[in-house]
Amino acid sequence: MELFIDERFAFLAEWYDPSAALLRRYQLLYYPKDGSVEMFDMKNQRTFLRRTKFDELHPEDLFVGNRVNIFSRQLNLTGYGDQYTANKLGSKKERTLAMIKPDAVTKVGNIIQMIYDANLIVTKAKMTKLTWKQAADFYMEHQSKSFFNNLVQFVSSGPVIAMELMGDEAVTTWRKVLGPTDSGVAQKDAANSLRGQFGTDGTKNAGHGSDSLASAARELEFFFPSTTGHGPSNTAKYSDCTCCIIKPHAISEALTGKILKSIIENGFEISALQMFNMDRVNAEEFLEVYKGVVAEYTNMVDELCSGPCMALEIHATDAPRTFREFCGPADPVSNKMVLSCCNVYLFPLGFPQKSYIKSLYPQALHTSFQFSFKILYITSLSLQGFMKVITES
Repeated sequence: MELFIDERFAFLAEWYDPSAALLRRYQLLYYPKDGSVEMFDMKNQRTFLRRTKFDELHPEDLFVGNRVNIFSRQLNLTGYGDQYTANKLGSKKERTLAMIKPDAVTKVGNIIQMIYDANLIVTKAKMTKLTWKQAADFYMEHQSKSFFNNLVQFVSSGPVIAMELMGDEAVTTWRKVLGPTDSGVAQKDAANSLRGQFGTDGTKNAGHGSDSLASAARELEFFFPSTTGHGPSNTAKYSDCTCCIIKPHAISEALTGKILKSIIENGFEISALQMFNMDRVNAEEFLEVYKGVVAEYTNMVDELCSGPCMALEIHATDAPRTFREFCGPADPVSNKMVLSCCNVYLFPLGFPQKSYIKSLYPQALHTSFQFSFKILYITSLSLQGFMKVITES
């Protein structure tokens, strides 16, 4: 992209201020020539942050619906700030619904890697188990088709993973990754496609993709409602398991697929999965057990609220011990267990960031599950409101 001397991109952004329990609105300006940012307070009509170089924000992070962390403030990008930005950055960006069907859930790592390889990103994700009625409602447009009952029966027979994908021409791109609807045809004509590799027939064909922007909007609303409710519930079991979180840096560096693939190939069951964003208040609450215990506590909080995370429930016999042994030393630099790190590690990307974070203390496990799979949708509550939900959940 050719850059003009003073080219800038403008976005409307929101930040929840937990101390004041207020939603604050800003105009965020990004200058690609030198990677600097500027913020303008919309309500008070004054500069909030003067133009400052900020190397952690990149052009690919700038799209409506994303969350970006600017100097420890997690901003929701809610709209384009001017027509130039909309024309320049928003013309091809689309959202689509991707669903991994029951026959391919164990291939989630491979599939997410295929998504990254197609230059798409996962912005929302949740493992769920649809009831027959929910599956019928989702596929209501096929109600008159002969395959309807078999399709609904199959999709409701086990867990599925729903994802919101974002990228240039996402609807078309994802359907190309999927391949032909009939897996037999896919195996002949598109052997490297998702259905060519993991599908069986026209119904057990590994995945689903919206066929238009209108369908994508309806299907995304089904799994990830923008108004009331939280969509189909997740699949957390809360027993014989441990909690693992894939941290923001691992997600931003496209390691999610490799991590999930490694976990499954080593004999662990991922019994629940959900993508979420934490604000600082929630990150501090989640990591409270480490406060005053480890020197890296502040860095751990900073990392956890710096972008999207993915919570996993790992199901296995004696899961806390066996999964920790699988993950290896907490500190990849010294190659020995370091209590002060309080992380488990698989893909080394430098201390103190790790691809995983998991409860080190047994008493923290139950709290981790309650937090990760029952109330992580609450990302804009005050601490008092957050604790109230914990009490009532």
